[in-house]
Amino acid sequence: MATTVADQLIAQLTAAGVRRIYGIVGDSLNPIVDAVRRTGGSASGGIDWVHVRNEEAAAFAAGAEAQLTGKLAVCAGSCGPGNLHLINGLYDAHRSGAPVLAIASHIPSAQIGSSFFQETHPDRLFVGCSNYCELISTAEQAPRVVSMAMRHALSLGGVAVVTLPGDVAELAAVGSAPTFERAGTPTLMPSTTDVEALAAAINNAKQIALFAGIGVAGLHDEVVAFADLLAAPMGHSLRGKEWIQYDNPFDVGMTGLIGYGAAHDGMHDADLLILLGTDFPYTQFLPDGSDVVIAQVDIRAENLGRRANVSVPVHGDVGATIRAVTPLITRTANRRFLNKTLKRHDQLMNKVTGAPRNVERRTPIHPEYAASILDDVTDDDAIFTADTGMCNVWAARYINPNGKRRMLASLLHGSMANALPQAVGAQASHPGRQVVSLCGDGGLSMLMGELVTVAAHQLPVKIVVFNNSTLGMVKLEMLVDGYPDFGVDVPAVDFAAVANALGIYGQRVEQPSEIRAAFERALEHEGPALVDLVTDPLALSMPPTVTGAQLRGFALAISKVVMNGGVGEAVQLAKTNIHKL
Repeated sequence: MATTVADQLIAQLTAAGVRRIYGIVGDSLNPIVDAVRRTGGSASGGIDWVHVRNEEAAAFAAGAEAQLTGKLAVCAGSCGPGNLHLINGLYDAHRSGAPVLAIASHIPSAQIGSSFFQETHPDRLFVGCSNYCELISTAEQAPRVVSMAMRHALSLGGVAVVTLPGDVAELAAVGSAPTFERAGTPTLMPSTTDVEALAAAINNAKQIALFAGIGVAGLHDEVVAFADLLAAPMGHSLRGKEWIQYDNPFDVGMTGLIGYGAAHDGMHDADLLILLGTDFPYTQFLPDGSDVVIAQVDIRAENLGRRANVSVPVHGDVGATIRAVTPLITRTANRRFLNKTLKRHDQLMNKVTGAPRNVERRTPIHPEYAASILDDVTDDDAIFTADTGMCNVWAARYINPNGKRRMLASLLHGSMANALPQAVGAQASHPGRQVVSLCGDGGLSMLMGELVTVAAHQLPVKIVVFNNSTLGMVKLEMLVDGYPDFGVDVPAVDFAAVANALGIYGQRVEQPSEIRAAFERALEHEGPALVDLVTDPLALSMPPTVTGAQLRGFALAISKVVMNGGVGEAVQLAKTNIHKL
């Protein structure tokens, strides 16, 4: 029987299947933490406390766990500055649709509104990154608010925040908590009118292309069969990659700034483009709808037509829509458009993702070469996390999905420093899986304290640092916009030495010939391990389609570099990236 509001809350979380809370202890949060202690931990059927070094990491870790399991994950922060740190990771979790409950403890309830020490207003602050955000003011109110928060997080997909003053958490519990049983996930059937409109558009088109997002998760075989029926080349977003690229003879890559292959060509050359479960935000890479008829299928009606001029909107589940429209359409016999796009894709893949010559002997290490080796040596069911920036590019292009691997990144929020804390959540919730974190030196530096978390909990995360002493993606953004790169370079750091000082097995690799052996040693090591790769800071990502404005901006920026005395840098930049042009 729960004796305090804090005990009651923890009992509700336990009943909902929560097995760990990520956070940092502190004054107003102490009643919650003590209630966790008294559960005896997950080994006794209770809850573990995963002590991170920054609450931002707690939210990223909970978001990662929730995305991988589909179950409720929990993070917590003490009053004021403590829970303020949660906000960046919560924005990422919410935009990713991860069911996360955040416990934001608060100052003493009698002091609220008095500009008390550390006073903030969490019930206002977190509204923008949550589906539910409420303040618990009484013991009677507490169990229902917690129950509603959990249901909002799970049913709507996203964050719920409960603000709980420390003194209220210590009150005697009143009443019993509502029974918590998670409802099943329904299938949203499209209307007959929408299905008929989509069928008519398909039957009237001669060249059809598909573009798949995360909405095709779990529908691989159905979507591939649909592409075969339509003779349609299929591109995908980065969020859709892990679900649809593998075992897909119709795959033509990914569009966008970090894209590759012929997805852009296929989408723009088609008569009809069908967007399947994607809210791809970069409108400059999508047809505008004037030359290409666009149909869009999405379970969320607010996504329809948000990014492009959609002529055929279909509100429904992707799988249900495919099953409904298939009997109404005629198989496309002419496969010339498909074959032409697949041939173009093959040509572009050999150019865009191909490494420069002599890469196995070239220093500094070329990051693409290192990423391709990492793909070879990691497990078939490994979980990868990737930092925002160039690590995202190398992961997108060289870590191949196979239906068992998972890939997490900050794909909608685009935050730096996400990879290591996401790996903490992935490893804590999947102790038997290989978890590999692709970190940039900039991202790792930002939340480097989480190396202490990994060491303290002996989480066997494998951390690969692409250490080029620069913010590579920002450098590229500056160059294509016509600016010489400035302020992006940072002092070199030996992250392997830092890891070793913390009790983590660390290796520093400067020669490409040593990469494979270093990876294999790290992966075989029983505990956490870090491989610090000294990579080429001038290795940049080139999108598959480059606009004239981007080329002019790049040329202008390089001329400014030369005029400022950087002739050597300009020449080396060309040598490093000429194979992509």
